[in-house]
Amino acid sequence: MILRVEKRVRNIFDNLKKKPDVIIIKNSVEPFIDDNFFYVTGLKQGIFEGSIVVLYPNGGTDLIVSELEAETAKKVNADLMVYKTQDEYNAVLKKLLSSHKKIGVNFKGILHKDYCKLKGEAPKSKFLDVSEALMKTRLVKDEVEMGLIRKSCKLADKVMEAVPDMLQEDMYEYEIAAEIDYLIEKNGGDEPAFKTISSFGKNTAEPHYSHGDTRLKKGDFALFDFGVCIKKYNSDITRTFVFGKASMKQKEMYETVSRAQSIGFDVIKPGVKASEVHDMVSLYIDSTDFKGRFIHSTGHSIGLAVHDGDAKLSTESDIELKENMVFTVEPGVYIPGFGGVRLEDDVVVKKSGIELLTKTTRELIEI
Repeated sequence: MILRVEKRVRNIFDNLKKKPDVIIIKNSVEPFIDDNFFYVTGLKQGIFEGSIVVLYPNGGTDLIVSELEAETAKKVNADLMVYKTQDEYNAVLKKLLSSHKKIGVNFKGILHKDYCKLKGEAPKSKFLDVSEALMKTRLVKDEVEMGLIRKSCKLADKVMEAVPDMLQEDMYEYEIAAEIDYLIEKNGGDEPAFKTISSFGKNTAEPHYSHGDTRLKKGDFALFDFGVCIKKYNSDITRTFVFGKASMKQKEMYETVSRAQSIGFDVIKPGVKASEVHDMVSLYIDSTDFKGRFIHSTGHSIGLAVHDGDAKLSTESDIELKENMVFTVEPGVYIPGFGGVRLEDDVVVKKSGIELLTKTTRELIEI
């Protein structure tokens, strides 16, 4: 693990065009915690509000934490500085920054007041934005990350496979959401990766609907979208079922989405632009009776964050896919007032295509 984290830090500097002397990753308070802090330290627990990690081109790190986080921080290989008071914190920060002329900062992950604080402690230094290099480095997962993502996906499959047997007529959406969240933690997950989506009937036409007090009725679509977080790393899976016998229209929607997802799987490989994946999936859906009903990107990178590095399989993306990048593939068709179908799986880019990380059946299940 020690060598792996050092390599991550060196890779970040390698991905920079303008090289700073050091990089500062600064946390504020929840929810303004920078995932990059955990990426470059290897820490798997704790919140580390107010903490700072300083990165050096040789892969070394300095870690500044309060007494609250000191015991957890000792679990990783870093030069640890523990402060008790705000004055001690300010003195340590000033000492670290004052000798550096160029300081890298994650502009996408730092609050304005924290940035102003850093500038105040090093008024003669030049601050450079390193956010793109952080994203570029994190997109390609290492063996440690892949091990945690695989565990997360395996547990997501286990929970999803249990969902059909839970469904009963007149159940509330929130009942199934609660059962899903319970099963995630009961089976070893740290927590749900995000607010679980459990939607019935016409609510399935809202991609980011969560759950409410709608009851399940015969003939309804039942859509479930959730993820598992294990030691900071996430999965994300969606399946759509039909409660009862599927109508012809429901079958056509499902078959269209299933075929679109397969097309996405086939397109993904190293060297392909992320935009090409989305364009091929969207082109197919628009060739069917459901033209214009696919209203979001085909997928997103996943890892320490559910939307990791803000990288997407979308028509605007110029990212070139590389081996060991991990994405969701999640086409959907949505008809307001009727319902929607989405299928979502997590995949890792391999030399010859993809490895499917989530394996729950993608066949239409009528319950």
